[in-house]
Order: sequence, then structure tokens, then C-alpha cells
Amino acid sequence: MQSAIVAGEFDGRTFDEDLLLELHRRICADLIPDIAGRWRTTDVVVGDHEPPAYPLVPQRMREYALDLQTRLASLPQEPDDLWLETLAFAEGRLLSIHPFADFNGRVSRVFVDLLTRVLRLPDVDPTPDAGEPTARYLTALRAADRNDWRALMDIWRRRIEEALP
Repeated sequence: MQSAIVAGEFDGRTFDEDLLLELHRRICADLIPDIAGRWRTTDVVVGDHEPPAYPLVPQRMREYALDLQTRLASLPQEPDDLWLETLAFAEGRLLSIHPFADFNGRVSRVFVDLLTRVLRLPDVDPTPDAGEPTARYLTALRAADRNDWRALMDIWRRRIEEALP
């Protein structure tokens, strides 16, 4: 998948639900073809978070995509906290909706990798290290489930700072 991103296969694509469905299809089609590129068809609980009921997923994903597109169109020229909030929203809200039966984490990592490349930000690894970084990340995601982006913004700030030369 990374090679497709680097090769520019997604250049010019709109950050919308169709792109997410395609990423999901490409990531898991060989492994679990029955769910590849499809929204989940059952309700789920993730830790203590209850994502939207499965019939609402297409609507929530459309709202998410429109919100993300608006945020991206409103970004100032120079990176600032609004950029960090947009990255936190892109990752946190997607994971909060939990639109797929499986591979949500992998799709979100590929999606934000594509987003950082489009924004010409440093190449970051969104996978937290084991131990305290993972605990901090999971706490930030729980806050993001409540639309509180601050902790995830801090994680994005750290990711970008660590990726700079």
C-alpha cells in the first residue's frame, strides 16, 4: 500500500468515503474478501466505546468526509495548531466511527500517511511504541471519542517533531 501512495496512485483523490473504502479493499481483499471495501454490518464495542450502530455508518462516514474536506480547505498556508487539529480529527474521528468489521487501525494509518504526504508534512509513523506511548495514544483516542482533540494533537505534534531532521 505504501508503494502505491509513494507512486502517486492516490494523487488528486478527494479525501472521502470512497477513498477509505478503496483503501480498505486493497488492504484486506486477499485476507478477508467478504468484508473488503465494505462498511461493517454489525454493531461493535471497542473497549468502553460504542461506535455508531452499523446502519448509521454510511451516513457518519459521509459526514466525516465532508467535515474533513472542509477542514482541509480551511487550513492556513503555514502549519499551525489548526493543522494538528485536522490530523487529530482525521485519525480520531475515523477510529471512533470504526466503520469496518476489521482493519480499522491499518486503514487509519494508511489514510493519515496519505494525508501527511498531501500536506507535505514529514513522513511519520503513526503506530505508537509499546508501553507508555500506547497507553497515552489510547487515552487520546478515548478523548477523541468525545470530540476532544487536544491529547491527539499533542501526539501529532510529537510525531512531526520526531520526524524532522
